[in-house]
Amino acid sequence: MSSEMDELEDMVIADARNIYSDTVIDHAMNPRNVGEISDADGFARIKGPCGDTMQIWIEVNNNIITNITFITDGCGTSAASGSMITVMAKGKNIGQVQKFTRHDVLSALDGLPEENEHCALLAANTIKAAIRDYTVIKREPWRKGYRKY
Repeated sequence: MSSEMDELEDMVIADARNIYSDTVIDHAMNPRNVGEISDADGFARIKGPCGDTMQIWIEVNNNIITNITFITDGCGTSAASGSMITVMAKGKNIGQVQKFTRHDVLSALDGLPEENEHCALLAANTIKAAIRDYTVIKREPWRKGYRKY
């Protein structure tokens, strides 16, 4: 049975390679930085145009993103985009990360089919929203108690 499953998985991956880059497949099948951060410094949840939701949590020290995680209920390209944006942002200054665009995510993933490019936009928009949340909480800490996860 295991051998049949391995063969099936190999066939599915071979088919996916006709559409997606190895980078996309790797991040979709082995997403990095998945999960939640309790008491995060910044948080955002955005629902994309296709119905996928992405959530990003960040911890920030001296304006550097020291820890970042994400969760999505979306497809493999949403998972790949969320995974990639966390890798891109970790250890970077929030000002630099705030400038990330869908094109940056697409480039890091070695591209996506046109019908999946909105997933890269969702990841970029969600991290920007998490940084905005962080800046508001930093300025007005009392708001953190009213944040809805």
